[in-house]
Amino acid sequence: MEIAIVAADMKKELMTQFCIAYCGILSKHNLCATSITAKYISEATGLNIERLLAGEQGGEQQIATRIAYNEIDILLYFRDTSPSEVYDAVGQELLLSCDRYNIPVATNIATAEALITALDRGDLEWRNFINPTSEYNRKKRR
Repeated sequence: MEIAIVAADMKKELMTQFCIAYCGILSKHNLCATSITAKYISEATGLNIERLLAGEQGGEQQIATRIAYNEIDILLYFRDTSPSEVYDAVGQELLLSCDRYNIPVATNIATAEALITALDRGDLEWRNFINPTSEYNRKKRR
């Protein structure tokens, strides 16, 4: 499966700890993340992660585009939930894209854990029919 990862500055450590905990499952899939998040996770886990642009430089838009082209199967998106956080139009568009294209998305650690354990059990195999051209599905056909 193709998994995209985004974490706000205040959530990067939490996302890194999550990826350390589920490194075994994540290592079986193709990962991409915004630049700094990818750096933190790959340094902590050794996971191979495609580094996109930083979020403020267009990384979230890159992920939204991949969602629109059906190249992402799961989005892990830990947002900043502090009351002072200004409205994030790009983040909202990213979540709307997931709704529009039926992409499972986790915006907190509890939902992320549910998605990753479901992925490990095979509960998300229906995505193979939705996204038959992903790298994961091409390897599976060989």
